[in-house]
Amino acid sequence: MARVCYVCEKGTQMGCNVSHSNIHTNRAWEPNLRKVKIIENGTHKTVRVCSRCLRSGKVERG
Repeated sequence: MARVCYVCEKGTQMGCNVSHSNIHTNRAWEPNLRKVKIIENGTHKTVRVCSRCLRSGKVERG
């Protein structure tokens, strides 16, 4: 299962660490995902949801 939010589809973002000597090395930023039980169409599901979607109330927990 990929590190992607079920609601907003936020995923891994790629970029570079930049040192004081300006050397660039690759790195990744992962979204802050939580496994939660939600109610969708009257059924219960366990999905990965980012903390921002949880905080804003985009999913109904159940």
